[in-house]
Amino acid sequence: MKFALIDNNRVEAEPKLQGLCPNCAQPVIAKCGSKKNWHWAHRNISSCDSWWEPESEWHRNWKNKFPLEWQEKVCFDEYADEKHIADVFTDQNFVVEFQHSHIDPKERGKREAFYKNIVWVVDCSRLKRDYPRFLKGKKEFIEIKKGIFKLDLPEEYLPTSWLNSNFPVIFDFMGCIDSTTLNTPLLSKPTTLYCLFPINIGRSCIVAEIPRNAFVNSVISGKWLARSDRFISEIIQVKNERQAQIDRIQKHNSSMLLQKRLGNVVTNNRRRF
Repeated sequence: MKFALIDNNRVEAEPKLQGLCPNCAQPVIAKCGSKKNWHWAHRNISSCDSWWEPESEWHRNWKNKFPLEWQEKVCFDEYADEKHIADVFTDQNFVVEFQHSHIDPKERGKREAFYKNIVWVVDCSRLKRDYPRFLKGKKEFIEIKKGIFKLDLPEEYLPTSWLNSNFPVIFDFMGCIDSTTLNTPLLSKPTTLYCLFPINIGRSCIVAEIPRNAFVNSVISGKWLARSDRFISEIIQVKNERQAQIDRIQKHNSSMLLQKRLGNVVTNNRRRF
């Protein structure tokens, strides 16, 4: 946890400080060692927020890209009497969640239902096989416009637990990397993120390349929501047009088959006479 409340002010951890958890109001203490990011921890084992996971360097680096007042905001649903700490909560009531550890799809669905308007950023550097598997699939990408691709059989190349998300999922295959690794072929594009949109066309999905800074800037400027919603609407329109075309072809084929069958019946009846 990056912030605690001291005299009702949000304060970052420093040696010997004590504060209160913004979510459960229980005492927390500053953990200021040399191996991990300085952070706040509950004095006792706590079930403060079951959705909260230990913060990695990857988490902290991502959160620090956004305004301090947006970071670790407590979101409360008064109807469900439930509250959780969002990684980033913008002034447009939009949530950016950074997910490092594995998450069950059912659990992911609960969080999406709670936050209602969310984009996921997933650390895909956690499992060594994920990026090579993605690179293999990238060779099969079909570019439908600059930087936007159709990917067939996405379950072969993308983390399967994220394929049915109801919201955009951004895959960060580079995670926390240092400058000594940037020249390796595997990490040739460290600034590129890949966004999976929640629209399938048949068994295919839509993936977009997004520069890291462009994503951050679009969220901060408030343009991300409008752009992603507009793009999703365009893809839905393409999907509907394709389905309408398929329906017309099937209707035409069914009509031709019926006519052929009727023609055979008439021909057979004539032969009897």
